[in-house]
Amino acid sequence: MFAPSKTVLAIYNRKNPDERVYSAQGYRNGFIISYTHSVNKGRIHDYYKCDKKQGGLILQSMYFVSYGAGIPEPEEIPGATFTKLDDSYIISDINRFVPRLVMAVGVIADHTFAVDDADFKEIPLKDFFEPQTSLIFEIEKVSIAGYLAHKID
Repeated sequence: MFAPSKTVLAIYNRKNPDERVYSAQGYRNGFIISYTHSVNKGRIHDYYKCDKKQGGLILQSMYFVSYGAGIPEPEEIPGATFTKLDDSYIISDINRFVPRLVMAVGVIADHTFAVDDADFKEIPLKDFFEPQTSLIFEIEKVSIAGYLAHKID
């Protein structure tokens, strides 16, 4: 019950690691970080999966409504597929590995977390962390008791 035995996606405050939440479904199914772009004000959805072999995260794809600063151009991501839909864009096959994701909870960006499943229930990160908190997303093994105390799914 108290030995680390459950693998989860851990999301925690970089400066205060005790401030944390866990997602077992995010680890299993992948997860989506969504936010409002600071310039064009459109929503962006970044799709990640957990790399169970290397223990990190893989940015698989991005979905967005219009280009703005920081959105990659096709030539910037070799092997990626760019698709233009009627009212949006998808960049798939990004396959960018990161050992962990570091980001800050935005004041205006309205960052949300969702498990990549049919429900797509967005959970505002500001419900768990103050705006401007620097967060780390990474794979961890935790105890069942720890998981139950901090789970968000």
